[in-house]
Amino acid sequence: MAAEGPGTRPVQVAEHPRLLKMKKMFISKFGSIPEFYVRAPGRVNLIGEHIDYCGYAVLPMAVEQDILIAVQLVKSQMLHLTNTDPLYEDFSVNINDIYIDKTKPQWHNYFLCGLKGIQEHFNIKNLTGMNCLLDGIIPPNSGLSSSSALVCCAGLVTLRANGLSLSKIELAEICTKSEHYIGTEGGGMDQSISFLGEEGKAKLIEFNPLRATDVQLPSEASFVIAHSCVALNKAATSHFNTRVMECRLAAKFLAKYKGLEWNKILCFKEVQVKLGLSLEEMVLLVEEVFHLESYSPVEICNYLEISLEELKTKILCKNTQNVLLFKLYQRAKHVFSEAARVLKFKKICEEAPANAIQLLGDLMNQSHMSCRNLFECSCPELDRLVDVCRQFGALGSRLTGAGWGGCVVSLVPTDKLSDLLANVQEVYYQSNKGRLAVEKQCLFATKPGGGALVFLEA
Repeated sequence: MAAEGPGTRPVQVAEHPRLLKMKKMFISKFGSIPEFYVRAPGRVNLIGEHIDYCGYAVLPMAVEQDILIAVQLVKSQMLHLTNTDPLYEDFSVNINDIYIDKTKPQWHNYFLCGLKGIQEHFNIKNLTGMNCLLDGIIPPNSGLSSSSALVCCAGLVTLRANGLSLSKIELAEICTKSEHYIGTEGGGMDQSISFLGEEGKAKLIEFNPLRATDVQLPSEASFVIAHSCVALNKAATSHFNTRVMECRLAAKFLAKYKGLEWNKILCFKEVQVKLGLSLEEMVLLVEEVFHLESYSPVEICNYLEISLEELKTKILCKNTQNVLLFKLYQRAKHVFSEAARVLKFKKICEEAPANAIQLLGDLMNQSHMSCRNLFECSCPELDRLVDVCRQFGALGSRLTGAGWGGCVVSLVPTDKLSDLLANVQEVYYQSNKGRLAVEKQCLFATKPGGGALVFLEA
């Protein structure tokens, strides 16, 4: 299925209020009707945080919340972007002369990332001009991958507009690379599930080569997403990329310690494969190699026998070149233990023991503890929300997405779902009135949704 391209589906626009609203707004803005619509979903990662860019498998599911773009092809070489949300300004540019400003992670730059990825993959000299209207219902900066969904949607829009085709896997790989244009050094989970998602199924996503395996979740479990009301823009801060670089440096340390060609190593999985060790053995190696204290750039340079200039220009990405302390032990221990939890989660889903949902909940709780204590990507609001969800019946609750804000995902026995939703609403959101941004409040149960699609008006 992954070898196929995203599906094309006829749709009666008049029967879909959201599409109909977009069509009317498109006519009002551009004076003509859209030729096609493209959707790309957000995702919730059930377990496996900050390990995709280390080469390890993750276990997300696509959600029903998505980005929708209405498109009309135009004869001029212009790209016109507009948004149903007036907070996002219109943007126009010559489509063959685009520039992505890494210093300003504005919404249109994510569209340009997807467009540029397709343009460069096919080496297209003259792209088809487009009028595009975007409507997004994924809360921004929530950890549900709104930015990657926009990159994926734009990639599929560009592909369709220029009469080209690719498999879902190829699209996911291109969109993963092209999101790096905005300065985010992500690993590919978000783009992969946006294209490979299937209704009713979570996916184990593995990398190098990219592949997806169905994971059937227990029927008696529901998953609840709750927003902490704290937002983080990954591309606007160095938190995310600092963690990527800490993992890269730790991988190089392990490789050098074991006599491998450390300068060619980029991620932990490469080291593990070359050494032929299990994840549990890698955790023991971490205890052997690293000290608990943070490493200074000078100490890193001394260990790797390189200059400070080489560290900055050959290893670190631009917005991490002035970081003064790197925590290598903690980041490495999180990654190897989290990668093992992902495989245990999948195994429990496959074997379906009587206490499966309790075991899965335990793994999610361990994951949050590791994200909080070792990877340090939580925040007080996320920790409070996790505690509230567990207090009212969640068997497992953890931050999802990059962290430092955004959402919590909780595994809840279906028979406790309505009580949990009511109690979390009252205790976390209502009792914090005035302190939480009302527009960011969201709390909902979700189920695995389908992947990216093209809609044609029937």
